[in-house]
Amino acid sequence: MVSLALRKRGSRKGQERRSASQWAVAWRRFKKHKSGLLGLGMVVALILVAIFHSFIAPYPARPDPNAFLPLYEGEAGQPPSWKHPFGTTIIGNDVFSEVVHGTVYTLYVAIGTTLIAMLITVVVGISSGYLGGKIDDLLMRITEVFLVFPSLLLILVFARIYQLINPEPFWNVLGISIPVNLTMIVVIVAVFAWAGNARVIRGEVLALKEKEFIQAAKSLGANSRWIMLRHIFPNILPQVIVIATLTMASAVLVEAVVSFLGFGDPSTITWGRMMEESFQNMSTTWWAEVFPGLAVFFTVLAFNLMGDGISDALNPRLRE
Repeated sequence: MVSLALRKRGSRKGQERRSASQWAVAWRRFKKHKSGLLGLGMVVALILVAIFHSFIAPYPARPDPNAFLPLYEGEAGQPPSWKHPFGTTIIGNDVFSEVVHGTVYTLYVAIGTTLIAMLITVVVGISSGYLGGKIDDLLMRITEVFLVFPSLLLILVFARIYQLINPEPFWNVLGISIPVNLTMIVVIVAVFAWAGNARVIRGEVLALKEKEFIQAAKSLGANSRWIMLRHIFPNILPQVIVIATLTMASAVLVEAVVSFLGFGDPSTITWGRMMEESFQNMSTTWWAEVFPGLAVFFTVLAFNLMGDGISDALNPRLRE
């Protein structure tokens, strides 16, 4: 009995060392990926700006009346200057401050959408690929329905319907104000973002479940839930991480489009809403349109570069 326990303990330690070694090799590969490191640095910078936005922005966020101080000082619609690096809007807001405050909602959209979408993706992909049979047929038919729907059109419709039936702008949770309409946009975007990724995960699981160690676990009497949680999921985690980073980029872009079209949350200042507000005055205050657009561009680029670097680092087919 003692020798059996020692062997099991040694086996667990060996698995932990191999796992640690796998991630160490991935990090070593990632550090050699220049564009991936650039993307990671840009994402870290975005996170820092979101954390310290109140200290970085010279003016507070709306609806604080002090957000309109440039208007009271007669500086509305001014081009970029030392005092206003990104200029001011026609209604008297400092564009730099608005862009900085908007990073908070950008990360909220990116992280919230990705968490919900990846949860659905992983559950559907693993269940469909491993269980097979009627469950696979049912889940794949549902997936195909979501793939053929005009997702952007439905996102716009559902977002507008929810805005009409729910006038409450914020939820107060543990002293934190959570934007209601923006949260529903996050949920709606996530619901339409999982289908294609679920098919990718299903393909990985179909190849994985034929491996010898999965067959060995079955022969030892392990049930399906145990195998999916302890064997399947850890082995598809690299693919999940890569898909998650790309989903973040897509979520930011979709939310910007929804807000630019006038279907966003009217109680929050996102980059898409900033562009929507300034679009009519683009000929006179082009800077109020360009700088939020550049913020969206560089944020999507950052997540894509980081995802590309992670994909190359975690690809087992690449050699040192």
